[in-house]
Order: sequence, then structure tokens, then C-alpha cells
Amino acid sequence: MPKHTPLNAVHRAAGARMVDFGGWDMPLHYGSQLDEHHAVRRDAGQFDVSHMRVLDLEGADARDFLRATLANDVVKLKTPGKALYSCLLAENGGVLDDLIVYWRGGDAFRIVVNAGTADKDLAWLRAELARQSRAAALTPRDDLAMIAVQGPNARAKTWQALPETAQPTAALKPFNGVDVAARRCPLFVARTGYTGEDGFEIMLPADCAADVWQALVAAGVRACGLGARDTLRLEAGMNLYGQDMDETVTPLESGLAWTVDLSSERDFVGRDALLATPPTRQLVGLVLTEAGGVLRAHQRVDLGHAHGETTSGTFSPTLGRSIALARVPASVRPDDTVRVAVRDRALAARVVKPPFVRNGQSLVG
Repeated sequence: MPKHTPLNAVHRAAGARMVDFGGWDMPLHYGSQLDEHHAVRRDAGQFDVSHMRVLDLEGADARDFLRATLANDVVKLKTPGKALYSCLLAENGGVLDDLIVYWRGGDAFRIVVNAGTADKDLAWLRAELARQSRAAALTPRDDLAMIAVQGPNARAKTWQALPETAQPTAALKPFNGVDVAARRCPLFVARTGYTGEDGFEIMLPADCAADVWQALVAAGVRACGLGARDTLRLEAGMNLYGQDMDETVTPLESGLAWTVDLSSERDFVGRDALLATPPTRQLVGLVLTEAGGVLRAHQRVDLGHAHGETTSGTFSPTLGRSIALARVPASVRPDDTVRVAVRDRALAARVVKPPFVRNGQSLVG
């Protein structure tokens, strides 16, 4: 049986089309995936992301453990609430997961990992804590739900629905979070997201989730499902674990070199493998320039002298064109023309540097 988030009954009552997503019963859309996509680009939409796992790490060795474990360096977190995006690597440099870690002050950190890898991540991190003999405890926060409110009006509508959040978050910078003592329940509000738009990700007690969701709906925030979330994140050039990266590829081959700190002498799991094996491939964006099909995952990309493969693809509602991410040889450059095998045709596409869209605006011409 699929797992249910605390908002499952709310989705069903709203008439959502539900699907099995990695073992979770999740809404695909509430009637129109296209309208939900445009709502986020033009106004505000909300997503139930309670299937993602929140882990709290606390203890005297918490910071040193994360420095020795993550590809990015938590020493960059200078103020409480600051967030860092990083990959969790295997010894061979392959990506076990991508995650966000927040420093909550002192020896306390909050980590948000992907739903499909959550159990694996938790077991791996606990094994590393034991192997490194670190004085720190890792606690899965299964008592928490998570709602993402995204779009150009997302913050204003969140403040309307949850007035107690206005003052604590008004000056909150992107990739920062803050604890809010709201009337309904305690909240952790982060100015982060997965759509290429501004907004908040709100972590809150599971028994408050339905009340907060409905308050946001009453403030004009549109309920959105996984379908719109995928087209939005792809337009934003954001990787999906299991499609654009996994344990068989490194972050240097996945457009994530910026999340890997190799500039210092700090050692971390996977560092030696990254240094020993320079990348021969890269992740690029493709924009279809020839009519006749839609880019999808696992389509062959022909470069004449070599080939690659699309990892994610869709029709972009914002651009009105088909787009994809593709893993290709490192020699490929922006504006190169390639051909993608779409059914029985080889269609022309232009290589671009992701993202395709940010804050509602095209970045690819």
C-alpha cells in the first residue's frame, strides 16, 4: 500500500487525480496541470512535499561530521537559518542524493532529503556517524509535514494566510529559514523552492498541515500537483534524483560542480574519486528547434562524432517549446546543434546552458 502524507484526505476531497509516486499516494493534478503550472509562474501555487524526509542532526560533532560527509562545506553557513545545497556522495564519487542542510544555531542542523532515497540516506548517514565515531544524533522528523508555496505572489499570499509569518520573514533572504511561533502551530519557514520562482517551503507539525493548506487556498494560493512541479523544475534547470543524477554519475557530470567544494584541503566522502577522475561528460540543456515531437527522458542525442542521452524532457508551457536536460560529451558547447531521436525521427535541437526559465522569464532566447 502506498504511504499517505498528512494532506492525503485534503487532496482527495479537492478531486485530485492521485498516483503512486515512489511508494507515496500523491496528487498529479487537480484538473489542469497546465493551469497549475501557469499559476506558479504568474501568481502563487502550493505543493504538498511532505513525502520528503526532514532529519535533525544535533550534537558536539554535528558540524565536523557534515564537513567530512557532504561535498559542499557547511562552514559557509555563517548565520542561523542559512541553507546550503549539497550532494551526498559514495566513495566512488557517485551521487547518493542531493539535499539541503540548514544551520539552526549552535550544534543543530536540519537536513531535507528526497523521498525516494530517504530510508537509504538515513541508514547511510547513521553508518557514517558510527564509522567516524561522532558525538551527534540524527533524528527523522516523521512528525512534520512540508508545504511549498511558490510564485511571484507566494510570499504576499502566505503573509495573508499566516499573518504571524509576515514580520519574521519579510527581510528573509533567499536560501535562509527562520522559526516562527505562529498561532496555529510552530513553523520553520525557508525561502527556498524547486520551481525557479520565489516563495517559501514551510515545515510544520503534521496535525496542523490541513489547516494551513486550507488557509493558503482561502488566500488565493492554487493547489498544484506533481505534474506541474516537474515541468516547473525542468524549466528552472533543476535536477531530479533518479533521472538526471544517481549513483552511477558524479556531480561534476551533472551540472552540479558548483555544489562541490574542492577549493580547500577539507576531506569528504568521494573527494579522492572526483579528483582522480576528471569528467568526460556534462549535463546541458536542449531546446527543440524542429517540429515533430516532444523531448523525453532516455532519447539518444547524436552529435555526429559522438552521442549522449536525454535525462529529462517535457513541453515547456512557459516557452511554448520542448526542452530537455541531456548528458553529453564535455566538448559540447552552447549553441551547438544536435539531433535527438524522437520516435522514428532525428529532430534538431540547440544546446543551451540551464536554466531555461527563472522568475517567469525566458533565459534561452
